[in-house]
Amino acid sequence: MIDLVAAVKAPEIDYQGLAPVFATTGGSIVVLVAGLFRGDLVQRALVPLLAAIALIVAGAFSIANWDPGDTAPIVEGALAIDTLALFMSLLFYVSGLAAIMLSLRWDSVRETGAGEYLSLLLASITGMTLLAGAENLVTLFIGIELLSIPLYVLCASAVRDRLSLESGLKYLVIGSVGSATLLYGLAFVYGATGSTDFSGIADAIGGKVGAADPLLLTGVALATVGLAFKASVAPFHQWTPDVYQGAPTPVTAFMAVATKAAAFAIVLRIFGHAFADLHDDWAPALAALATVTIVVGNVGAIGQRSLKRLLAWSGVAQAGYMLAGVVVGTKLGLQATAFYLAAYLVMNVAAFAVVIARERVSEHGDDMESLRDLGRAAPLLAWPMTIAMLALAGFPATAGFIGKFYLIDAAVAGDYAWLGIVIVVGSMISLAYYLRVVAVMWMDRLEVELPTIPPRSVKPVAGWSPEADPHAQPEIAAVALVASAATIALGIFPSPLFDAVRDLGSSFSALL
Repeated sequence: MIDLVAAVKAPEIDYQGLAPVFATTGGSIVVLVAGLFRGDLVQRALVPLLAAIALIVAGAFSIANWDPGDTAPIVEGALAIDTLALFMSLLFYVSGLAAIMLSLRWDSVRETGAGEYLSLLLASITGMTLLAGAENLVTLFIGIELLSIPLYVLCASAVRDRLSLESGLKYLVIGSVGSATLLYGLAFVYGATGSTDFSGIADAIGGKVGAADPLLLTGVALATVGLAFKASVAPFHQWTPDVYQGAPTPVTAFMAVATKAAAFAIVLRIFGHAFADLHDDWAPALAALATVTIVVGNVGAIGQRSLKRLLAWSGVAQAGYMLAGVVVGTKLGLQATAFYLAAYLVMNVAAFAVVIARERVSEHGDDMESLRDLGRAAPLLAWPMTIAMLALAGFPATAGFIGKFYLIDAAVAGDYAWLGIVIVVGSMISLAYYLRVVAVMWMDRLEVELPTIPPRSVKPVAGWSPEADPHAQPEIAAVALVASAATIALGIFPSPLFDAVRDLGSSFSALL
């Protein structure tokens, strides 16, 4: 017995590598406990400050861990702390900081409690961090669930709002279906390969199990469908417009950028590592999904008057653009997708910040009418929204243009030139609704009125006035201005971000 105990070796724990996860997990607990204390100063200042500090510390640890030459997984091979995981984690932390700023005076935060609200936010970010670094099927599923469950609650956090409760329920039901489909797929992959580690799966394909094995291909197909639900890829996007419109807008803004980044992080990792040898089988299917997603997203957005629904459909189309980087299965495709995710973050945050500012003061809620003549009434909000819309459409001198150009370059280099043409055509179609938003803000009258689903109406907060809008909401205006400035900066000086994403190519040796 003594010899047996002596032979058991304790697992080695890389505390520095796990430091970002410890920071967000510990921050979630500390914030929850701090939220138990009463007082406006605690609820409105201390709790958000503690949550922000947790994210800043996690970001600092991620930067400290940045080493393009270190790709060795930790936790017995279950988790990677490589450049891809760290880059995506930084996007999650920035998204979380933006969500905290946008939530400072949101009614649902007061209703649910700042401690509970921000603790759930940090818990979801922890799940995203685990998902981005997953090197094992079990870790992947744990990350998906830890990401999703707090968001189900956050979507329904406006407990007095029927649409918010409906949003949380829809997301729970559809998310559960997606998770179940993913779990079945992962089980089939394990059954075919006999391994849960991505490296073990990659070694088994083409050796222990043939690339044409029906059980393996069925598992890959089901896993793809499960991940497509999370990334809002058509035709698995049906939940997106309803959930985005019903959820509290700061939560919607966070979901729109962080959840999509997390979904694409694991898509890049599992297809670029575990399923790399099956590229010829899954690439045509993903290319077809990308095309359908671009068309459906852009066409669906044209008839929308609700800004949140419009951005939801826009997000579907943007997912199609990003999927093009996955399809080619190259390092250039991985880098292009990562670059576009960073650009998408700043573009979307700028747009949602303006939506929140207008939703709070306008009787039209998130209807496009709330932006009427914003260029004259509040140019500090009109310019960020204009920049965001032009960037999402892919106008030159914006991050959106550089990101789409990068994706088209990757598609052409990967022998998918026709997919690059689809991206261009999709961008042209998107002008129909992006420029309509710009026209409402800067022109006297909207020429074309299109019927659509009635917008959500939000009761203006007492004491607010549209004229004093940017000054009465300084944190919202600050987020909008910073995000829009970053959108322009990345469009004119993209070199720092280029340098960062180039390091991501070291994550997977199987990519060309």
